[in-house]
Amino acid sequence: MGRLVPAVTRALDILELFLDGDGTLSAPDIVRRLQLPRTTVHELVTTLAARSYIVQVPGQPGRYRLGVRPYQLGSRYAEQLDLAAEGQQVARSVAETCDETVHVAILEDTDVIYIAKVDSTHAVRMVSAAGRRLPAHCTSVGKMLLASLPEQELAARIPDGAELTAMTPNSITDPAALREALAGVRQRGIAVESRESNPDVSCVAAPVRDRTGQVVAALSVSVPMIRWSDERRAELERLAVQGAEELSQRLGHRSAA
Repeated sequence: MGRLVPAVTRALDILELFLDGDGTLSAPDIVRRLQLPRTTVHELVTTLAARSYIVQVPGQPGRYRLGVRPYQLGSRYAEQLDLAAEGQQVARSVAETCDETVHVAILEDTDVIYIAKVDSTHAVRMVSAAGRRLPAHCTSVGKMLLASLPEQELAARIPDGAELTAMTPNSITDPAALREALAGVRQRGIAVESRESNPDVSCVAAPVRDRTGQVVAALSVSVPMIRWSDERRAELERLAVQGAEELSQRLGHRSAA
């Protein structure tokens, strides 16, 4: 790995400061927050402004905000994003850590469609495929995605009296019971499915968000019941959340923390 260039690192540190607060900074603000010499900050700010990475705030002499160049770079990055490809990379990383099957899925009407999948190397594992479609209410990814819908939209997709298909004896088939389960998903921020789509498999799932904060997919880890336990579940929930957060970041989402 090559050597990091200090001047470039400092310039990037300055740009990243604009992600916080109201998005405006003065040179003294930068000096204080980065603990850099005033002369260094002045030179870097002058250079960034000359290249349109930052601009002066109208009517506020000495204060700067992000310029058009970061927006142009971000737009080009967004154009190149491919949810399925990014999801496959993240799913592979999570699967390598836990050696269980990892999926990324999206919601279409009342079904989920798996757009990425990486298998466990265990002889006993979940059998599925990218492109497969399943009833959302029977899966952890589906519950996560349904729970993320506005209440009015959820009611339109699954109204009272709707007939929910049962894939196993454990599947939820009553809309009222499903809404109660989804309330728990919203509260916890994670979804769990216990033998509801496959009698021998349980899954956990976490939400994937885009740059606007909207949930656009879910990432799950599926485990045969022979390897399922409360301890294992807690571990996989943590890995699912980490994987979903990584994929969200790749899509441009920035957490409030």
